[in-house]
Amino acid sequence: MPASSLANRLFLSATAWLVVILAITGVVLSSVYKNATERAFDRRLNLSLRTLVAEVATPDEPPDRQFQSLGEPLFALPLSGWYWQITRTDTEKPEVRTSKSLWDKKLPKLEELGTELTAAGIRLAYVDGPEGQNLRMVERPVDLGGDGKFLVSVAGDSTEIFDETRSFDYYLGGTFTALGIVLLLTTVFQVRFGLAPLKRISESIADIRSGRAERLEGEFPVEIAPLARETNALIDANREIVERARTHVGNLAHAIKTPLSVIVNEAGTHAADPFAAKVMEQADVMRDQLAHHLERARIAARVSVVGTVTEVAPAIEALRRTMEKIYRDRGIVIEAKADPAAKFRGERQDLEEMVGNLVDNACKWAASRVFIEVLVEAPQQAGAGPRLRILVDDDGRGLSEAERAQVSRRGQRLDESKPGSGLGLSIVTDLAALYGGSLSLGSAPIGGLRAELALPGI
Repeated sequence: MPASSLANRLFLSATAWLVVILAITGVVLSSVYKNATERAFDRRLNLSLRTLVAEVATPDEPPDRQFQSLGEPLFALPLSGWYWQITRTDTEKPEVRTSKSLWDKKLPKLEELGTELTAAGIRLAYVDGPEGQNLRMVERPVDLGGDGKFLVSVAGDSTEIFDETRSFDYYLGGTFTALGIVLLLTTVFQVRFGLAPLKRISESIADIRSGRAERLEGEFPVEIAPLARETNALIDANREIVERARTHVGNLAHAIKTPLSVIVNEAGTHAADPFAAKVMEQADVMRDQLAHHLERARIAARVSVVGTVTEVAPAIEALRRTMEKIYRDRGIVIEAKADPAAKFRGERQDLEEMVGNLVDNACKWAASRVFIEVLVEAPQQAGAGPRLRILVDDDGRGLSEAERAQVSRRGQRLDESKPGSGLGLSIVTDLAALYGGSLSLGSAPIGGLRAELALPGI
């Protein structure tokens, strides 16, 4: 889909919000879980801390007693990551007792690291322990009065916290990724489902333009129904304008032709008078020009009608039979080969007008044969429709490039012995241009002139 697509905009905006919401939710859940894991870990440390404080507060115990009642085997395993330390701080030289796991190492003092006491009278922080271990440590000062002052510390390996959090983040990321994919697929479905009526309107308008339909039919959602209603009203108004234009063109033709006929008749009663002869000559020119411009206005009105399509092959065949009858006395053979799939985006009488002029001109100049061929070309670019190529060849003498340029100009003729006003090719050129087509002249493979008419197809 192109970047300006409404579906693209909806999908990209939904995707952006989805990513932002899932990312924020993931960060919040990860933080909440990490805090919960940390609190659970701290409860273990505090349990050991309270046990040690209780042991220290028992005055009957010998000073060199090693505390064995903590219930955690890791305190006895060297450098296990779980350590306790009791420091008597009221003596000249601090007395330190430690767990077997601490070996000959010492735990740092959080007080010296600047950690503040909490409301519960303890200090909590992450510290570096033996062998570069990252420890979560809790520390509590204990004042026993005459029995001494102590600093009791317990530390545990914080890798457990990080491992738990990392594992949770991994599963959370996988879950959110799967959820995001499902939500994106749901968004795609919602966008397609929600915009389906717009696509249906687009296809219906294409059908109207191509002649397969005349109006937008069917039920539409309340948000789009006004668009369909106004589009149908616009199509009806367009048809009414075209009908009025046709009526005005017809009225104009009658209004001008009647006075012109009177002028010609009056001039005919004085045929010997040079002035009358000149009036009749110019009246004929006026009649031809009037017919040309009225026909152009009539066809321009028809071209503006939406949704007219003509089957080309039947029209060409009917035209071939008619022309063969007209030129039967000269023995002109007219052959036609038309693609059955060829369709002209316009009215049949306009197609017959254009091709009829070309075939009539070819028959006038042909020696014995005229060949008509209709081809359908694929669209030249995306979004464009197919093009029709209508070739009319004759086996006459043909034309040079200078002569082709001359006959293409309105009213120019090369041979006054041939019947007609000389406006035929000019009319074809004008009609083709109104439909977005063109007329070109060249050399025919059978020896004479080739007239190539390019028109919009469907």
